[in-house]
Amino acid sequence: MSHPHPDLGAPAQLPPGALRVTPLGGLGEIGRNMTVFEHDGRLLIVDCGVLFPEDKHPGVDLILPDFEPIRHRLDDIEALVLTHGHEDHIGAVPYLLRERPDIPVVGSQLTLALLDGKLREHRLKDVPHHVVRERQRTRFGPFDLEFVSVNHSIPDALAVAIRTGAGTVLHTGDFKMDQLPLDRRLTDLRAFARLGEEGVDLFLVDSTNAEMPGFTVSERDITPTIDRVFARADRRIIVACFASHVHRVQQVMDAAVEHGRKVAYVGRSMVRNMGIASDLGFLRVPPNTVIDVREVDKYEPNEVVLISTGSQGEPLSALSRIAARDHPQIRIEVGDTVVLASSLIPGNENAVYRVINGLSRWGANVVHKGNALVHVSGHASAGELLYCYNIIRPRNVMPVHGEIRHMRANADLAVSTGVPRERVVLAEDGVVVDLIDGVARIAGKVDCGYVYVDGSTVGDITETSLKDRRILGEEGFISVIVVVDSVTGKVTGGPEIKARGFAEDDSVFDPVLEKISDALDRAGRDGVDDTYQLQQLIRRTIGKWVSDTHRRRPMIIPVVVEV
Repeated sequence: MSHPHPDLGAPAQLPPGALRVTPLGGLGEIGRNMTVFEHDGRLLIVDCGVLFPEDKHPGVDLILPDFEPIRHRLDDIEALVLTHGHEDHIGAVPYLLRERPDIPVVGSQLTLALLDGKLREHRLKDVPHHVVRERQRTRFGPFDLEFVSVNHSIPDALAVAIRTGAGTVLHTGDFKMDQLPLDRRLTDLRAFARLGEEGVDLFLVDSTNAEMPGFTVSERDITPTIDRVFARADRRIIVACFASHVHRVQQVMDAAVEHGRKVAYVGRSMVRNMGIASDLGFLRVPPNTVIDVREVDKYEPNEVVLISTGSQGEPLSALSRIAARDHPQIRIEVGDTVVLASSLIPGNENAVYRVINGLSRWGANVVHKGNALVHVSGHASAGELLYCYNIIRPRNVMPVHGEIRHMRANADLAVSTGVPRERVVLAEDGVVVDLIDGVARIAGKVDCGYVYVDGSTVGDITETSLKDRRILGEEGFISVIVVVDSVTGKVTGGPEIKARGFAEDDSVFDPVLEKISDALDRAGRDGVDDTYQLQQLIRRTIGKWVSDTHRRRPMIIPVVVEV
């Protein structure tokens, strides 16, 4: 089993007729999925998604894949293929299209419709679209593409088989094998088996649930829980889920009709996405069921259900604002029921529990995955992955979409079904894999970091900036102002110390004032008169005192003014 090595260098030039696979996101993390395929000098990209920030990313709105490894080759891109409409697979597309707006974008009807809303927000027009369906086959340059139906937690998801002169790659995208899907659209195992008979040279397979034994629970198993919630609730019901989870919204819609409630969408993305899904026929909305959220107060509390964004505790989401009693239309009352119909994305736990506590404080009954079956995963568990390995019999395997532990578990599953251990490639973002003469091997590594979106800026925030933000948020800020005679080098004013987020009273710094003055006097006697050196001396002096006395490491900004 091959794996990335920290000493990997840049890959050599790709030999003629070979295929190169370069993941720029989604390996070693949940999100930011993007994979670049190269053959005969041309590029094909599969997915281009975002990663949502964690607590260690203060002020960051989104995290993008790093386009730098392909920035000089944008004209070589034949197409961008999107497997489905989740943010971690389509969210970064507008940022890539800013750099080359005429890249052909290929995907299913719903996927491209959801993308169109994003493109309008970014004022991107006339982007070439190619709507494809399962069992369809099309060609872009040297890449012969066949699309395969898979079910997931969003309708119209597709796997893609990529036939090239170097061999056939099968990329599952996100998938599971729900045998009773709500939309009756099964994962096409017959197509998987047929591709296996033809020969799959490299299998890129979803790893998210590889550690989970057995088979993923069917979406239909949630319906009884939702029915019980509706039957027991005698006031308003608020259901929070992903704005793209059409299946979950359909279940809530059906329950609302059954129990005589009207439905209102809360949150801009929920309104937009459900409108698209309804227009395209992926969401069945009975007549006179949906009302505007501004009309909710016209109905009794037991006559409405609200479907809201914010299941991950996003600070500006509708549910977070409701929990904080900051929403213009919705106010939580005692006895309301709130259902968080989603799983916890790693890193969001604190934010979600903060929202749950906020809702509970106002008297709401909160139903979540920890106390009821209100969500099932959209990803294949170990039993399903084993099934796929056995019917496809791939020659080489490259686990994708998951943290390291998920990918390693997936790799072990592949080996257990007979894939030779040396044919299982464990890569990470930026690690280049070449398929040459039917064998997949790691060929090197390209620089591939995080690109942060902060407001209207993209890529300007660095790791150093984030470190400074974390220090400011956790340790506080101290400024020291000193006035020095430019001729004698003696201190003529200060030191004056001001702090924020460190201590309530600046008098806490009285003991260190003399230390700073003494250090500056010694420096003056030694002939040190450079402003920068004096600032560093101040920083070291107060930094050591703060560390020794208070066990803190605040941001220290020394200012030396010469007069």
